Amino acid sequence: MTGQAGEASTRRTARSKITPEREAELYEAVLELLRERGYDALTMDAIAARTRSSKATLYRQWGTKGQLVIAALRHGKPFDIEDIDTGTLAGDLREMTRRTGKAAGEDTELLQAITHAARQDGDLRLAMREMLIRPESEVLERALARGAERGEVDPGNPALGYLVHALLGALLARPLIEDDYADGPYLEHFLDSVVLPALLLRPEDPRPRP
Repeated sequence: MTGQAGEASTRRTARSKITPEREAELYEAVLELLRERGYDALTMDAIAARTRSSKATLYRQWGTKGQLVIAALRHGKPFDIEDIDTGTLAGDLREMTRRTGKAAGEDTELLQAITHAARQDGDLRLAMREMLIRPESEVLERALARGAERGEVDPGNPALGYLVHALLGALLARPLIEDDYADGPYLEHFLDSVVLPALLLRPEDPRPRP
């Protein structure tokens, strides 16, 4: 077992001793502090004080501040997309955007703060990729694979590799460009106007923008 794998296994064992209620309490406190202070000003000392924990315990169980913050973000997500399988790729992607759009305001603010901090923090960037982006990407890849099996998309279409970039870009760009969040109707229109025409062999007519 590698050093990193051994450390991760040790942290998983340590976390398993925490009750689900206590773990949820810790994560909620981390998110509260993140909203209050931002990532850069957030410290493990502050987290320990807010959660009535020792800093050594936090490091032993989560390894880094970045891993703890991303774990809290993932735990606090109000939606999941793992179970989506509507029978069509367009249907799968629309349901994903609906669920994502419901929490657009609060999620986007936290995502923007974390994305900015991740440019300077390698640990945070790695944790974000492994714990937030990769699981969502794997769900999208499975939906695309099902679409390819049904003959909805060409497996060789180069646009397939940019689906995550497009959807994440829409979430982050709309507040900057239009001073509004990428809510469900906006994401559905973006999907119908930009993403699906690029992916599908028989693209649908885009719906009017809300």
